[in-house]
Amino acid sequence: MAVKNIAIFEKDFDISYEIVNPTAKKDIVFLHGWGSNKSIMKNAFSNTLKDFRHIYIDMPGFGKTSNEYVLQTTDYVIIIDKFLQAIDSVPTAIAGHSYGGKVATLLKPQNLILLSTAGILEEKSLKVKLKIFFAKILNMLGLRNITKTFRSKDVESMNENMYETFKNVVNEDFTIYFKEFKNNALIFWGEEDTATSLQSGKKISQLIEKSTFKSYKGDHYFFCKNAEDIAKCIEDGIL
Repeated sequence: MAVKNIAIFEKDFDISYEIVNPTAKKDIVFLHGWGSNKSIMKNAFSNTLKDFRHIYIDMPGFGKTSNEYVLQTTDYVIIIDKFLQAIDSVPTAIAGHSYGGKVATLLKPQNLILLSTAGILEEKSLKVKLKIFFAKILNMLGLRNITKTFRSKDVESMNENMYETFKNVVNEDFTIYFKEFKNNALIFWGEEDTATSLQSGKKISQLIEKSTFKSYKGDHYFFCKNAEDIAKCIEDGIL
């Protein structure tokens, strides 16, 4: 594990990262999802894609990269872009899982790899709608501490800055960004995914003109059991 200090907008971030296959000539970057970290990506893919230098990153607020600020998705994009410049990386491909897929899309790599990515707004369940409704009422009554019991499992262990960051990014509609992406895209999905539905994956594939789509048996973390086949598809499909 290594750490690289990145400064943007008078904010400092000590980015924790790991590199696998350090002598390879082509780079592939892996960005984890919300509430996750680089380890899950490394555990899945580190023994694949032998011709690539793998770069696994803990984005600010996750894993071993701390965050003391309220951020937007565009901030994450700038941070990761500056980090890649700092380590002299011009990636051949960037792979993003869930929230990481949104960051990867805005980085506009030559080859975009999406793993059950977020970015398509889906109808919320009645249970979630009720939680939001009652949380707003309690906030209006000054009972903010009570609303913490309503928080998503994705953020229940986060500090207030990360919770505010979560609110900034959770309901972003990336339809236009997927539609505007003009490079090569390889899209992979879990058929039993309840966090980002299979239908959302198919919609993203329709929005991105130069894309291929493949689904697997599994949930939001389907790639953990299908990394070898996904890696082969990446090797065959990148430009």
